[in-house]
Amino acid sequence: MIEELLPDSVVAVEAYGDDETDRAPLHPEELAVVAQAVDKRRREFAAVRACARRAMEKLGVPPQPVLPGDRGAPRWPQGLTGSMTHCDGYRAAALVRAADLASLGIDAEPHAPLPEGVLAAVALPAERERLSLLAAREPAVHWDRLLFSAKESVYKAWFPLTGKWLDFTEADIEVRVDPGTPRLGRFRAELLVPGPLVGGRPLTYFEGRWAARRGLVATAVTVPHV
Repeated sequence: MIEELLPDSVVAVEAYGDDETDRAPLHPEELAVVAQAVDKRRREFAAVRACARRAMEKLGVPPQPVLPGDRGAPRWPQGLTGSMTHCDGYRAAALVRAADLASLGIDAEPHAPLPEGVLAAVALPAERERLSLLAAREPAVHWDRLLFSAKESVYKAWFPLTGKWLDFTEADIEVRVDPGTPRLGRFRAELLVPGPLVGGRPLTYFEGRWAARRGLVATAVTVPHV
């Protein structure tokens, strides 16, 4: 599901349901991170890292620990950049050589409405208006959850480039539907704060893709080298 949203240079590995990745072994350094965590958290932590190590192997990189860095962002082996995501019944990792992309972010969420009050906290008025129009055209898609996921992917692509927090209201996202495919599309996130320099030029927006199927909403953002 994630793979179809990403360019060919990116290697994506995903797992559904009760997969063997839930019982994947962790490196000692990783075990120390989740030593006090509840079982569900440890299983998710292990499962998504098993996906990441499979992606490393596909890129010809020896599997290595993936430890959380600043604000929990994963620290990747030198020469790689990537992103991970997990929710109930799904986990995925996407990796790419840093020479091929400046940054990327992925996110997956249950395809269900956001809890009450969340949309008002994360969406700009213009975004809510656009979501209302989309809902009138295609009510089967939970557009509020899709917007939330897109903002998560934008943040995951933003943080490695800046090392700074990006608030939900600091990017204005417009979601578009691909013609003839109401559950597949693109989105554009206009930054409302100064963006990072990529290739010596200021980045003013992010672009991404989305899909809604199999009970999930998935989003992905890629940042090419300028």
